[in-house]
Order: sequence, then structure tokens, then C-alpha cells
Amino acid sequence: MRGAQLAIAQNRAREFLREGAPPGAGRCRRKFLHFFPGGFHDETYLAWERNYKVNAHREWERLLNQYAYSELLRKGEFDEVALRAVRIEARTNLIFSFEKMALSDAIKTRAGAKKFSTGLYEFLYGKDGHEERFESWCEVVRALPRKQTRVSTWPIVTVFGFIAQPQQNIFLKPNVTRRAAKEYGFPFHYASRPGWNVYASFLQFAERVRRDLHDLRPRDMIDLQSFIWVQGSSEYEGYPG
Repeated sequence: MRGAQLAIAQNRAREFLREGAPPGAGRCRRKFLHFFPGGFHDETYLAWERNYKVNAHREWERLLNQYAYSELLRKGEFDEVALRAVRIEARTNLIFSFEKMALSDAIKTRAGAKKFSTGLYEFLYGKDGHEERFESWCEVVRALPRKQTRVSTWPIVTVFGFIAQPQQNIFLKPNVTRRAAKEYGFPFHYASRPGWNVYASFLQFAERVRRDLHDLRPRDMIDLQSFIWVQGSSEYEGYPG
């Protein structure tokens, strides 16, 4: 059954060439369907890439939805907010262990926990535009206490927005994303310092992928980030092309 499903997916992929699509879009599509013939509804895809991210989002909605989050801040429970956020993220494999340690060190003091929790709330639930909120959040992360490893990395800056709001925020893993953009043929403009211009470029990349894969019905940024991950991660090397 899976072999027949793969053959159908590959035939569709060979026919795929949307007008204006980047030069590597077809090959990237074929690679994704090689591993997951059922696309974004493939059982293996759900098990390997989607379900644990969805579960983290659901846990966020249970523990740190806007009302619960604002109530904790109102009571001055900054440590509790930071602890919940870090515990939810810890159930994923999204950021490296040294980044987890750097973040844990940064929120150990009450001052660090307050800066983190109030800054993240404004990023997620504030009234300013997306650009303004993201830039402010980057400044907050840069200002967090640092013990050894720096806290201001792209994975740390983007992981909580991705978990909390996967309809609008995406997770950026620099090396994987750069390789994926190169394979896809998308002009992703990268800089190591987190800031809106790079993030906006990544959102444009994700939107390009969404349009090119519209027939596969990606649901949210979880699907788009997972597709991009498959293109750039060493976990998915060996695709014959």
C-alpha cells in the first residue's frame, strides 16, 4: 500500500511545476513525498515531525493562554511563567541542550524571570504590529542575564512564538534553514543577529512554500517548518533525487 502511495506521489511530483516556482521547488517536493508519500497527513510524518509540536502547542494553550498568562503576571508570578514556558519547550527537541542551559541560567534570578516573562507576553499578546513586537522581543532576549553561553540565538528567539502561535510564527534553525533555502532556490537573507529583517525573509520563504504546496494542504507553520526541516536536516540525507 505504501509503495503504491509513493508511486502516486512521485508521479504527481514529476508533473508539478507551478508557474513562478523557485528552481528547486519540484525536487524539494519530491524529497518530502519520498519520505512521506501521504504528505502532511502521512502517518509517519505525524509521528516523526508534527504530533510532538502540536502537543507542545496544546500544552501552551492549557497553561499559558492569554488569560492564564496575564493572571500570572498580574500576581507577580514571573518565575512560574518562565518555568512553565521552559518546561513546555523541554518536551520538544527543537533547541540544543546548551541553549536550554543558557535559557535556564538566564531565568534563575527574579529579575531575569520578570524580563523574560513580561517580554514574551508582549511579543505574543501585545497590541503593536508583528514587526515591532518581534524587534522588542529580540531586545529582551539580548538583555537577559548570561552565565556562559549566549542566550540571544535564533532558536531561542523563535521557539516560544512557534509553540504558542503556530498559525503566525515559525521556528528558525539557522544552518538547516539556510541549506533548505539554497535547495529550494529561495533568496533567504540571513544574519546571525536576530532581528525582523531576517525573520521577515523567513516568513516569506514559508509563504512561498505554502503557495507551492497548496494542493498538499499545509495547515500551519508546523507543517511548513517541518517541510523546510526535511530539506535542510542531515536526518533526511540520502534522498536519491
